[in-house]
Amino acid sequence: MSFPKFLLGDNTDYPNAIFVVHMEFPRFVINLENDEVEWFEEFDKSDEKELESEAENLFQAANDFYDREIERYED
Repeated sequence: MSFPKFLLGDNTDYPNAIFVVHMEFPRFVINLENDEVEWFEEFDKSDEKELESEAENLFQAANDFYDREIERYED
């Protein structure tokens, strides 16, 4: 099965949360309400510096994805 790069997630237990799931490596869920991130990958110390630099780009891409999806719903 093939998945898109990003998915939107919703849960009535978290009515104000806006979850975006990144399905490619490194996989994570970000809650756009508070920018809390949960990584699905395990990283070692040597990966942390590279992850820090890439994470900002991934989080911006997640925000851009959400904005694009909401814009499409409004059309």
